[in-house]
Amino acid sequence: MTLMPGRRAALGLPLALPLMSVAAPAIVRAQSATIRIGVLSDMAGPYAGNTGPGSLAGTRLAAEDFMKAHPDIRVEVLSADAQNKVDVGSQIARSWIDTQGVDAVLDVPMSALALNLIDIMKEKNKVALFTGPASSDLSGRNCSPNHVHWVYDSWSLAHALGTATVQVGGDTWFFLTADYAFGHSLERDTSAFVTAAGGRIVGSVRHPFPGTADFSSFLVQAQASRAKVLGLANAGADAVNSIKQAAEFGLTRRGMRIAAMLTQINDVHALGLESAQGLLVTESFYWDMNDGTRAFAERFARERGGQRPGMIHAGGYSATMHYLKSIASLGAAQGKADGAAVVRRMKEMPTDDPLFGRGTVRADGRKIHSMHLFQVKAPSESRGAWDYFKLLQSVPPEQSFRPMAEGGCPLVRG
Repeated sequence: MTLMPGRRAALGLPLALPLMSVAAPAIVRAQSATIRIGVLSDMAGPYAGNTGPGSLAGTRLAAEDFMKAHPDIRVEVLSADAQNKVDVGSQIARSWIDTQGVDAVLDVPMSALALNLIDIMKEKNKVALFTGPASSDLSGRNCSPNHVHWVYDSWSLAHALGTATVQVGGDTWFFLTADYAFGHSLERDTSAFVTAAGGRIVGSVRHPFPGTADFSSFLVQAQASRAKVLGLANAGADAVNSIKQAAEFGLTRRGMRIAAMLTQINDVHALGLESAQGLLVTESFYWDMNDGTRAFAERFARERGGQRPGMIHAGGYSATMHYLKSIASLGAAQGKADGAAVVRRMKEMPTDDPLFGRGTVRADGRKIHSMHLFQVKAPSESRGAWDYFKLLQSVPPEQSFRPMAEGGCPLVRG
């Protein structure tokens, strides 16, 4: 469906068949260009609360705001459920580009799928706006001229949380890791920071993804390790279930601290503060940081039945807005014809929005902004629903992400 200036429309709701997410006929306007963005996400699975419908909502709000300022460029937003499967997601992306004229694919919360889409975007000369996946390899050895990596990555999460936890006494770690690219990357990066801070890794175990509901056997191994910290290199429903079952097993009562590497505000909402209190989490966005984030959160809540946005939802807005501004700078015709040119312009133009503040997109495709270390509040500290985080530390943009020279990106010279 097409969003017209001053008018809100329901965009790209996921269909039963994920390969055909079709936009309704557009209202024709003379001499106007149409940019099509496909939100490829987890619409009903373990990552849906942190991505999926919320990522779609963030993208829609950005499209609305952009078209108010640029009435000569129309934006259509499509969506589909990749079902957390590489083959399904890759087929959707190809179909979107070949048959529906999609210019950019956004979100993609599964790192293995994101890594697979890189070659497709280069082959088709389109743009990937990766707001959902975590693997730092996306701006490292697997960087490309046709994608950018927004919001966070495994290096940024590990840097703040791994180092801080060791500094407060959590110097022995056992990892419970999702067995695919995202989990492996997060465990690798966190382990490096733990050991650099003087800690050590005493063990790890990997659980199948998707489909694991019972974590008891893995938690027994964690308990037997006598580690002071259980590092969760998983996310979404897997992280929620791990934390709940760890509490049931009494791991926290026996003194084990849980470092939830990618636990977001919607996970805390699902857990409840009684179970989640005291967790340390790393985020690049919190809805209650300032007037700009609160204003966006109110708009988002109207779209999502009261839900507050997490960092990936905010990333949908931020990445879409910068992409569209770059399209406007180049001209819509050139932007549609040459995705690599759009990414080059995204790197040339500074980023600036009310959600992440000012930043840049580096030569390796990494979007740079501050990361924040939060602690989940106790029930007695919270003023009500969604008032969950207290800020412990903000890491400056230049320190929040891996130095570009250390990533191995072939686009970086010197």
